[in-house]
Amino acid sequence: MAQRPYIHDDFMLHSDPARRLYHDFAAGLPIIDYHCHLPPQQVAQDHRFETITEIWLYGDHYKWRLMRAAGVPERLCTGDASDEEKFQAWAQTVPQTLRNPLYVWTHMELARPFGITDRLLNPETAKGIYAQCNEVLARPDRSARGIMEYFDVRLVCTTDDPADSLEHHQAIAADASFKIRVLPTFRPDKAMAADDPETYNAYLDRLAQAAGVEIRTFDTLIEALRKRHAFFHANGCRLSDHGLDTAYGADYTHAQVQAAFAKVRSGQTLSPEELDRLKSAMLVEFGVMDAEAGWTQQFHFGAQRNNNTRRFEQLGPDVGIDSIGDAPIAAPLGRLLDRLERQDKLARTILYNLNPRDNALLATMAGNFQGHGVAGKMQFGAAWWFLDQEDGIRRQMQDLSNVGLLSRFLGMLTDSRSFLSYTRHDYFRRILCDLLGDDIERGLIPADYDLVGAMVRDISYNNAARYFGFDLPTV
Repeated sequence: MAQRPYIHDDFMLHSDPARRLYHDFAAGLPIIDYHCHLPPQQVAQDHRFETITEIWLYGDHYKWRLMRAAGVPERLCTGDASDEEKFQAWAQTVPQTLRNPLYVWTHMELARPFGITDRLLNPETAKGIYAQCNEVLARPDRSARGIMEYFDVRLVCTTDDPADSLEHHQAIAADASFKIRVLPTFRPDKAMAADDPETYNAYLDRLAQAAGVEIRTFDTLIEALRKRHAFFHANGCRLSDHGLDTAYGADYTHAQVQAAFAKVRSGQTLSPEELDRLKSAMLVEFGVMDAEAGWTQQFHFGAQRNNNTRRFEQLGPDVGIDSIGDAPIAAPLGRLLDRLERQDKLARTILYNLNPRDNALLATMAGNFQGHGVAGKMQFGAAWWFLDQEDGIRRQMQDLSNVGLLSRFLGMLTDSRSFLSYTRHDYFRRILCDLLGDDIERGLIPADYDLVGAMVRDISYNNAARYFGFDLPTV
């Protein structure tokens, strides 16, 4: 009897109920990727990838971290080595990644969209797999858009700075031949990054030019950001996103914030207390904008970035030198959300944590502010970054189930720069079905497949289709 391939139809499904839930209710569902980092220019231009290395290893700090851990020289990660040399280096690393999620993701991505399930990636198979993947990428239907269509993506939300022109989003929207919606997300992190006055002021000059507003005071800063917020809304944006080391919920007066902004605008360094007040005030202003526009706000907490100074100076940010931070979240987050709630300006909100210790914290914090007749208004978001693997995904859903409504959960997103990461949605759906299938086997939930199957469909697709106001049909 032939041995079953590593990646197969029942992969990760360990019970009959799990297999039934997956195949009857989850398999083949379309994808809403409401948070990602895809380059919109590549979608607008329908970019063609010359090699598997370009689509797989360029910019993938997940892989670079493991390659470095395996002793691979930097030249073969981010350096000037050829694409084939870099692919070979990754192939030499892959057998060492057993029990790391990248071992699974690597082979799921080889299976779809490349159709490679008859062998594992290792140094001996690398040359043949490299050639076969490149042949597939050369097909007319394997361009950037073609890959999105292959995975039945219906809508994606990219991550965009308030000063961005959104010209590529506009080009995509104007192209009637492409049916997938690609919407911007308002990510104003640089507008809050007052820690470094020189860099901050250079950014504010760029923002001022984009908004057509001279930014001299805190009030004119908010005026400029409101203009860009309205511009994003006119271009289909319905989400904001904030990447934060911690929450900011300090008490402040308008005079204190005006003084702090004037100080940093003049090139002076702010004290920790001044920074805290300024960032707290800005998060409130952003929250008010989102609530008034009917948007959803997202908060990503807990990354400690650019820890390796030498590598940061050599390569810049987002190269695999970030880790989990341990800054306190609960008290300032509670104050921030309460301040918005007291003004009746608390928008739909998704909270994501990077430190697993904060799972129950965010799940219970979300529960404090539910209501107003909006189902699942406050969301404990999907397991993120270092946590978006099987254990992290299961723990996130378990903690949400314990204190909230898993049935209202918005499900998975890629948070990725890669057009091949859509297999993460299938990975998540298999874990979800295995979790619920195990509950059925243990008698913890009823073996009512219409009831549980509807929940699977909702978490996998329908909840996101309904929640954001994208006007997408449910399935």
